[in-house]
Amino acid sequence: MNIQLSSQPAGMPELALWGGLECTVNRVRDNYFSQMDRNGHAERLQDIERFASLGIKAIRYPVLWERTAPDGPESADWSWPDERLPALQQLGVTPIVGLIHHGSGPRHTSLVDPAFPEKLAGYAGAVAARYPWVEYYTPVNEPLTTARFSGLAGVWYPHGDDEATFVRALLNQCRATVLCMRAIRAVNPAAKLVQTDDLSKTYGTPEMEQITTFFNDRRWLAWDLLCGMVDQQHALWSYLLASQATPEELLWFRDNPCAPDIIGVNYYATSERWLDHRPERYPESRRHVYRGVPHADIETPRALATPTPGIGPLLMETWERYRLPIAITEAHIDANREDQLRWLVEIWNAARKARQQGADLRAVTVWALLGSYDWNCLVTECHGYYEPGPFDVRGAQPRPTALATLMRELATNRPLSSPVLQGEGWWRRPGRFLCKPVATRTAVADIAIRSQFKSSTVQPILITGATGTLGSAFARICDKRNLLCHVLTRQEMDISDPQSVEAAINLYKPWAIVNAGGYVRVDEAEADVERCMRENALGPAVLALACIRHQLRFMTYSSDLVFDGSKGSPYVESDAPNPLGVYGRSKMEAEQRVLDADPQALVIRTSAFFGPWDRHNFVTQALDSLHAGEPFQAAGDVLVAPTYVPDLVNVSLDLLIDRERGIWHLTHAEAVSWADLARRACAAAGVDGTGLEVVAFADCGYAAPRPGLSALSSERAQMLPSLDDALRRYVEAVREQAHGRDALAPGEATHYAS
Repeated sequence: MNIQLSSQPAGMPELALWGGLECTVNRVRDNYFSQMDRNGHAERLQDIERFASLGIKAIRYPVLWERTAPDGPESADWSWPDERLPALQQLGVTPIVGLIHHGSGPRHTSLVDPAFPEKLAGYAGAVAARYPWVEYYTPVNEPLTTARFSGLAGVWYPHGDDEATFVRALLNQCRATVLCMRAIRAVNPAAKLVQTDDLSKTYGTPEMEQITTFFNDRRWLAWDLLCGMVDQQHALWSYLLASQATPEELLWFRDNPCAPDIIGVNYYATSERWLDHRPERYPESRRHVYRGVPHADIETPRALATPTPGIGPLLMETWERYRLPIAITEAHIDANREDQLRWLVEIWNAARKARQQGADLRAVTVWALLGSYDWNCLVTECHGYYEPGPFDVRGAQPRPTALATLMRELATNRPLSSPVLQGEGWWRRPGRFLCKPVATRTAVADIAIRSQFKSSTVQPILITGATGTLGSAFARICDKRNLLCHVLTRQEMDISDPQSVEAAINLYKPWAIVNAGGYVRVDEAEADVERCMRENALGPAVLALACIRHQLRFMTYSSDLVFDGSKGSPYVESDAPNPLGVYGRSKMEAEQRVLDADPQALVIRTSAFFGPWDRHNFVTQALDSLHAGEPFQAAGDVLVAPTYVPDLVNVSLDLLIDRERGIWHLTHAEAVSWADLARRACAAAGVDGTGLEVVAFADCGYAAPRPGLSALSSERAQMLPSLDDALRRYVEAVREQAHGRDALAPGEATHYAS
């Protein structure tokens, strides 16, 4: 399957692909939060070659003040950038050097320190002297956005919550940018400024027009100041004076313009906002008061019945306002893998269309190459919420995802190969809303965007096990993620019959097959060996052979019961299987036969399912019984690693889309007894667990032997969150269902570190 991109304007250089490294060092009170410490790039020089492999022409790269010279340029430690900047240059990747990224500087200064601009400029001059060959700089990333978070919202240091602090932080950052470029150009007169900020746009009800207009004027302020456009005629002149700016300091920018050589626009699913004077119509988290006016402030995809066209018109607004070269300097969305891909392609096509309309648009920057941590709480705490990028850093080494493949295809102008591009992103799908959808004339659908994937037949995923827990979960989650699938019963496709499998492939023409069915009755398998082996070992082997014959992706599931428990600690992927019972033996044989038949196949080992959509899993049964005041027995001497089914399915799909292969362990990687699992579930649900009876496994009356410790860990990557986090979300999902709602809204990502 090939997705076609919009045509390239004749005679123009190719649209460039850039990369960006999430490198924020933000301060919250006296604590600093460094993304590079968390994503590991601070210690991995090898990442430079990984970045170059993506085909990027340039990279937004940090030589950050707080990390390099916290006590002043005279005591700077240049060893880190000394290694990395030349390495980028040698590999043909141009660094766009950033000096401060959502930061407030070292401890001896802040965004409202009158000396902040001169101090940062002193550091900038030292950087330029050290690396006189560097041509592109972003001295201060997103000054307007940083000023809002630090001076108005109070989220980051110095935690201001008023207009005066916001304006002071903005003016200081913009003055610092002018002085930095002076200092840099004193060394390298050819140095160029790439000035980034959020390309926002606000819409609203007529009653909100005054605030909407103000927000839309304010979004340009940083670029306006640098371009020398702020004087007595500027729309916000009176606002700035009322916020304790002086005429002299404002006119200084007019007299000392430092227009960006490239306007860097950053765009997210949250960049376009809807303001409504009726806050009661919206979730509590979207209700605000500004200038004494209660209102809702919500991202447009979650509220507007007709989606906005996206970034395209905003690019043209920027071009018409400044007539300066533009680069999209952050293209990123926190979403499941297929929507990350769809987002990038939509932005890439919008950039090409803007070029066709006459805008001088130079590049699209994929952000963030190593993913990012805890931006769902604006990096104010370390919860471990991780958003993968082209590389996923949750393993021992960064692992390329499907985004890396897409980037390489874009960089080399090859047809786009991922089958999951066939579909709309969550921001354009029905069911995306967090409120009653609002009809508005300002949101006009871009038919070209909505139809760009309809030129070819959409290929589905074939999934076995229609009546089982896993198969039904796949059906539900694929629907939410807009991944076309067909979940088949045994009558529709008998996986142990090659002719039946061949017929289903010819009928549905899938791009992948997921084996989510099979024989699941562990104890009955001891007396039903032939059927268990046929369904669990022969069937997956038949599917694997068919997939390699038709060049399809294949994913199947195995079990912790391939192990005997003698290791005494959690098992990793390379540990040798040695099952105790028939069921475990059938799974071990399946693994061997599948990977022998198709080395590209993906085999997921997991265990101890629980989820909100069936009534037969251990956690649900325990809570139902104990909540009803009935006794419930659970073994206290067998240790497992439980798995929340929605997390399992979501991560499995991401790995499938990433074209991962081999054996992966997917559990919450915490060894607990069945009795402890029941206790933890009771704590999460607020259920009285005094009726729990802890017994020995030998007294439970099971026919099949079980290992005493079969918990799974991973040497590849811990992809699922903590067990407590999973139990919390399980309880929330059950409660949502009880109220007739589905807890998994479109666009909900499940990307957590352990």
